[in-house]
Amino acid sequence: MSQLRNNAEAARYELDEQGETSWADYRLQGERLFIDHVESPPALRGTGAAGRLMKALAQDARDRGLKITPICGYAAAWLRRSPEFKDLVS
Repeated sequence: MSQLRNNAEAARYELDEQGETSWADYRLQGERLFIDHVESPPALRGTGAAGRLMKALAQDARDRGLKITPICGYAAAWLRRSPEFKDLVS
């Protein structure tokens, strides 16, 4: 598995697995990271790829001192199920 990439030019986080890329579109406003959309390509769906992306993204937000506001339903559900990142959600 590859490392998380913050593709700031495209305003999205990316994570490569098995030759495919999962991504999360975001907006950064001050110290708040809005997660607008999370998606994995069809070949990675059901493998946990989006969850691994979210975990890496949430850890990056924590490391950068950011709060997360999930707009995407998947991001919101993942954060609700992840108590170790509950402090980042607002």
